[in-house]
Amino acid sequence: MSHVSQQLASGALSGLATTVILQPFDLLKTRMQQGGLPVPKHGRPHASMVLAISREIVRTQGLRGLWRGTEASLYRNVPGVAMYMASLTQLRGFLATSPHFTFVQTKKTSRNANGSRSVLPTLTSSGNLAAGAAARVTIGFLLNPFSVLKARFESNMYNYQSVGQGMGMMVRSGPSELFRGFLASAMRDAPHAGIFIVFYEQIKKDASYLFAPQTTAQSSAVHAFSAASAGALATITTQPFDVIKTRIQVRPEGEYHSILRTVKLVLRERGPLGLFDGASLRMSRKVLSSAIGWVVYEAVLMVWTSS
Repeated sequence: MSHVSQQLASGALSGLATTVILQPFDLLKTRMQQGGLPVPKHGRPHASMVLAISREIVRTQGLRGLWRGTEASLYRNVPGVAMYMASLTQLRGFLATSPHFTFVQTKKTSRNANGSRSVLPTLTSSGNLAAGAAARVTIGFLLNPFSVLKARFESNMYNYQSVGQGMGMMVRSGPSELFRGFLASAMRDAPHAGIFIVFYEQIKKDASYLFAPQTTAQSSAVHAFSAASAGALATITTQPFDVIKTRIQVRPEGEYHSILRTVKLVLRERGPLGLFDGASLRMSRKVLSSAIGWVVYEAVLMVWTSS
């Protein structure tokens, strides 16, 4: 595909929709992962901790408090999703020219061999893995300062009054502050993106074979189911690195500047299950954002490429 502006616009709309709708999931996940919470007594379920945090936020800040950090999230996610989806599509198109990675499609929008309607190039699993990982890590590096800012707005450990003030304070602290947590993010994002794309394409292929969608609405349903399923599988396998990333980005203490030390501190404070703090929230958020995001992205591109 050569219409990069269409891909960017579709990705931006996708990022806007998922960010505004799902911001409370991100905020609650960050609060769960930042540490300092009381250790659950008598096996108090994870859901009770989420409920307690939610009640405290609503009590002190009202319902709007659940959307704290939305502006910072938009700065991170709208360009991030746009660039990720556009670069992923371009990378897949590039890899589609190699016989090692793909089967070349000649139509912009066509039914592929399995009957699925899609505007995306069809790659082998290795091609999908390479494209997904490369795109996610590259975009993650470029936007890491906004990722740090987003996490700090969502936590209750910083009192930033505006995005400009928060970014200014980080810039004055130097590059190390702007790129805190990038290595942990890369260790989370590379496998997540690769695993997601591999499962997304495989599930989409199998679902299209079983249900043979005939309309754009039916294809969107297949895309939503495939993305949600792939998002769940990719999320649970990379959860520990998400916890580590959040701790490094929001905790000011020096001992949290190292991945290994952070792991030891999490284990000491919360035990092995601490590496999965916020897993249900991240899972819910990823499943919903994958479904919403990819449906919006592919549906908008279908409309544009068919017009």
